[in-house]
Amino acid sequence: MVNLSKGASRIYGEAAFEVLAKAQELERQKKSILHFEIGEPDIETPKNIIRAGIRAIQEKKTHYTPSIGIMELRKVIQDEVEKTRGYRPDLKQVVITPGLKPGIFFSMLAIVDPGDEVIYQDPGYPTYGSVAAFLGAQQVMVPLLEENEFRMSPDDIRDRITKKTKLIVVNSPQNPTGSVMTKSEMEEIAELAEQHDIYLVSDEIYSKMTYDTHHYSPTVRDAAKERTVLLDGFSKYYAMTGWRLGYMVVPHAMAERLKDFLVSAVSCTAAFTQWAGIEALTGDQSFIPEMMARFKEKRDRIVEGLNSVPGFRCQVPKGAFYAFPNIKGTGMTSQECADHLLNKAGVASLPGTAFGPYGEGYLRFSYATTLKNIDSAIERIKRSM
Repeated sequence: MVNLSKGASRIYGEAAFEVLAKAQELERQKKSILHFEIGEPDIETPKNIIRAGIRAIQEKKTHYTPSIGIMELRKVIQDEVEKTRGYRPDLKQVVITPGLKPGIFFSMLAIVDPGDEVIYQDPGYPTYGSVAAFLGAQQVMVPLLEENEFRMSPDDIRDRITKKTKLIVVNSPQNPTGSVMTKSEMEEIAELAEQHDIYLVSDEIYSKMTYDTHHYSPTVRDAAKERTVLLDGFSKYYAMTGWRLGYMVVPHAMAERLKDFLVSAVSCTAAFTQWAGIEALTGDQSFIPEMMARFKEKRDRIVEGLNSVPGFRCQVPKGAFYAFPNIKGTGMTSQECADHLLNKAGVASLPGTAFGPYGEGYLRFSYATTLKNIDSAIERIKRSM
């Protein structure tokens, strides 16, 4: 038997899709399941964006595009970054990707060599550790502590920097905890990266999804021209998960290499999707604050409900659409509790350990659902405990 590569054995997937498969199997057995496992907005793509995508197809915009994206969308992203982050990147810095995940993968592929150290949050989005492991890098996890509202501490990063440190990955607003880092914390992390000549990748996919606070990007320090990388996309706040559209703002030298990465891996991002992205950024934005007002109501409802469950304790998240309750009072591990809720209560959630070892003692609930489902889930959980 021919063996696969060593890297193939190191890369790993996401528990969310594994739990979804289990939940769907239970549904096929005629069991009622309430879904809180998948991080996807519970609204449809806005109609103006859909119309733009259909129009692009009708206008025969269905062929290859430049690997780094069409000029029209890249110019619009220049405007978007200037408006939302306060600096205007050069056009050569802007790279379009088929979703944000390729941005994570390709930026790390461009930066990290085997034996390098990669610092990232734990609990955190699984792709960071998965790609670091695949590349043969040393995974250096910074614990996100409940007493610090699950924010990544610059002091903890400083303590973990060595001569082998090549990259720091930050994510704010954060998945899975919903934490939002402060401006001073982001500035300090960007300063650390500069002092130690380390790359800093900032995953900002939830940048427009905050409650009573503001998002701050560490890429402001060098306008993504030297060592910082901005990653963002359209999946979350434009409800375009299936359209697969993201973007990167990177230093010039990296952009040149990313062009070849994209050609080799995906050729290009779908043309009609990019034209829909232009409409997303330039069209009516009023639905975003309306959506976030609804998310805030759902957030408050689920946090109140989870805090009423014996053995549960839940902080109020400041961004994204995830609640991350402490379930240590139940006496169960994260996996045991998640399995219990799925099989006994018919409520699908994710164990905190799906996001790293420091997630033990917690669960993640995506509250991108209806208030009715939230209320029903809380009642089911209470009855099952």
